[in-house]
Amino acid sequence: MPSLKDVQNKIASVKKTKQITKAMNMVASAKLRKAQMRIERFRPYAEKYYGLMGEMASGAESGAHPLLEIREEVKTTGIMLITSDRGLCGAFNTNLINEAMKLAAEKKGLGQDVKFYSVGKKAVNAGRKSRYDLVKRYQDCMDGFDFSLASELGSELIRAYQDQEVDEVHLVFGRFVSVAKQAPNVLKLLPVSPEEAEPQEGGAAQFMYEPSVEGILSELLPRFVKVQVYRGLLETSASEHAARMSAMDNASNNCDEMITNLTLAYNKARQAAITAELLDIVGGAEALKG
Repeated sequence: MPSLKDVQNKIASVKKTKQITKAMNMVASAKLRKAQMRIERFRPYAEKYYGLMGEMASGAESGAHPLLEIREEVKTTGIMLITSDRGLCGAFNTNLINEAMKLAAEKKGLGQDVKFYSVGKKAVNAGRKSRYDLVKRYQDCMDGFDFSLASELGSELIRAYQDQEVDEVHLVFGRFVSVAKQAPNVLKLLPVSPEEAEPQEGGAAQFMYEPSVEGILSELLPRFVKVQVYRGLLETSASEHAARMSAMDNASNNCDEMITNLTLAYNKARQAAITAELLDIVGGAEALKG
């Protein structure tokens, strides 16, 4: 049985750990509110943009723009994986990495080469350990970013696709569903095709374009890629903070449970020590009487 001093030290250590987890929970909660507001404002725009590009692509020939070109043979697939830079957010990053590796294994099984574009320190570390080619790495950028980061990432993907370094591009990110749920999501970015468009509410809408569909696509398609990358960054950021808040809340609850168990162990050890002292006193008194 551990000594009273040992149990006291463990209780004090767990209480300090609980203070840390509660502080991290509060910080994650504050960051989540800001990240949630950003993604809730941006998501309708990104989804509408996605549907509009699919509608426009259905009315244009594949040769109207390089980003619409569907290659006859897909030899190389590019996967942009977006994770957090830091851990302590449960299985959030692991689920994203597993989803990306599952997609990579499927493409590899089809005889395609796979190239990774990793965003976030966890994604970079996973790319280094994998058997796939890690082309680009972006880390220490998820705490504070704006559209300029999405523009840089999108431009890199567009350049790789136009230079035929990759024949299709997929985006893997964490979709923020609620505080309690963050789901890995796979979005096909390139080539832009009608089949990938999300269905429009109320049936298919008819549009008239001026000066022409091709002229508008040349302006909007590069921006479309950057908008979807920015959406992935915002979704992953909100999901990260929600996952960390939940993980720290669970850790605080576990600390309470450990403190309760250790307090019981302390009381048992203290009672055993008192009983032993009483037995010594009674034994000594009986010896004196004898």
